[in-house]
Amino acid sequence: MAEKSKILIIGGTGYIGKFIVEASAKSGHPTFALLRESAVSDPAKSQLIEGFKSSGVTILIGDLNDYESLVKAVKQVDVVISTVGALQLGDQKNIIAAIKEAGNIKRFYPSEFGNDVDRTRAVEPAKSAFAEKAKIRRAIEASGIPYTFVSSNYFAGYSLPTLSQPGLFAPPPPKDKIFIYGDGTAKAVFNDEHDIGTYTIKSVDDPRTVNKVMYIKPPKNIYSFNELVALWEKKIGKTVEKEYLPEDKLLKMIEESPIPVNVILAINHSTYVKGDQTYFEIDPSVAVEASELYPDVKYTTVEEYLSNFV
Repeated sequence: MAEKSKILIIGGTGYIGKFIVEASAKSGHPTFALLRESAVSDPAKSQLIEGFKSSGVTILIGDLNDYESLVKAVKQVDVVISTVGALQLGDQKNIIAAIKEAGNIKRFYPSEFGNDVDRTRAVEPAKSAFAEKAKIRRAIEASGIPYTFVSSNYFAGYSLPTLSQPGLFAPPPPKDKIFIYGDGTAKAVFNDEHDIGTYTIKSVDDPRTVNKVMYIKPPKNIYSFNELVALWEKKIGKTVEKEYLPEDKLLKMIEESPIPVNVILAINHSTYVKGDQTYFEIDPSVAVEASELYPDVKYTTVEEYLSNFV
């Protein structure tokens, strides 16, 4: 058995980052988390960081804008995974520079974990965030650093507990009335965050995923909005009133909503109206699909996930 790669996660206390850290530690990879001093001293994050330490994660102190700390951290590992938030996407060019200088990295995963940024047809304000991620892709390709781009589609924890209802931020999904984006026929993909972590870490030492986009599209997690609502109705044993939100009305809502609601609505428009997660075929020359590569992973299905709210 080849030795497992040492993995550095940057942004590990963020939303998807913590699941990647957990999956890495659980699978026996020597795992390092680069955290800012402010994160380590933040009482809101202390429990999470203690959890990291107790699962064997090595905490390194550093910052995307402290180049020396970045190079020092990168030199200790084989693989770098970035899960930084929207405001720091552009700063990932510092990670690329540090990896180039260190010269020892076998693979870099930039912060993506959503729609495929080269396939999205989003409107603003989501359009700019996707464009920033695409810019980082181009910089990685130009640098010659081996990479994997993870396109994980919808985080189940963001979308399923409320069925992506406008203005609803806490579960359970409504049992009386549901708004459906567009005509409800575009297919979307919903993945449990633990599974996203598992698939990402599985790909780290896999030669089949080098310089590829890895889509996470397990067959049982692909649903149109109409199918999703029908599944929810079956779970709760009643018919829900449905109101369709036509595209023009949704675009107007995006324009008039404050941040971050406008971003969420723009991503919903891209996914549920444009069908940006599923309108294209996966090209095997540049991409792979995770559940096909790793059929041994027992992933959480949408049906199982929705059962939590009944």
